[in-house]
Amino acid sequence: MERELRSVVGEVVPVRAEPDDGAEQVTQALAGEPLTVEEWRDGWARVRTVYDYPGWVRAEALEGGDPVEEARSYLGAPYLWGGLTERGIDCSGLVHMAYRRTGRIVPRDADQQEDAGSEVDEPRAGDLVTYGDDAADHIAFWLGGGRILHSTQRDGVDGVVEEDEPAELRARRRVLFRL
Repeated sequence: MERELRSVVGEVVPVRAEPDDGAEQVTQALAGEPLTVEEWRDGWARVRTVYDYPGWVRAEALEGGDPVEEARSYLGAPYLWGGLTERGIDCSGLVHMAYRRTGRIVPRDADQQEDAGSEVDEPRAGDLVTYGDDAADHIAFWLGGGRILHSTQRDGVDGVVEEDEPAELRARRRVLFRL
């Protein structure tokens, strides 16, 4: 079976030794934590945590999710270089956290994210676009129709916004790609 990545729904989910509500709790998975699903069985998923801990969780405790929708949950959050939370987040942090909340760990920085992706000729909503001269120094979600979703700090704009791709970014566009 091909392994899938899923994230935890709910604040705390017990990870059990066996697929049974009465089985020993071996650890807990926290909200948004990415888990690798190794097997599905009768409403249960055998999972492995990011720290390689195996166990079973109820299937309804997991979700796949959409990175763009997760990124939209940050709309209005202020820009903060190096930030990863609603209290402040930068452009690559927005991409990192949007994917992380859907159960997928991607690199932290824009240039690393670009390197991890595959360039596309015909982008679709949810793909990513990088900007920069010699290397990627800014990243955004491509929404289609010339619109992007990103965290930015420039004249009159400070934080996570969904907008038409600004001309100054369009002039520095590097790659449209898919993770």
